[in-house]
Amino acid sequence: MAQLHWRKSSFSEGHTEACVEVAVDEAGTSHLRESDDPARVIATTPAAFRAFVRAVRTDALIGG
Repeated sequence: MAQLHWRKSSFSEGHTEACVEVAVDEAGTSHLRESDDPARVIATTPAAFRAFVRAVRTDALIGG
C-alpha cells in the first residue's frame, strides 16, 4: 500500500499538536488516527465514516 496522505481536522486545536487526522487509500478505505498516537489507525468503509461524521456533527453520539 502506498503511504497515506493524512489531513488534519479543521476542528483540531491550533495551539497543540494533538489532533484528529483522516486519510483515504487507493481502494477508498477511510482511515482515522489521533496525532499523538499515529500507530493506532482505525480503517472503515466510506459509508460508515460518513455516518460517523454525520453523528458527530449533529451531537448524536452524546447521550441525552
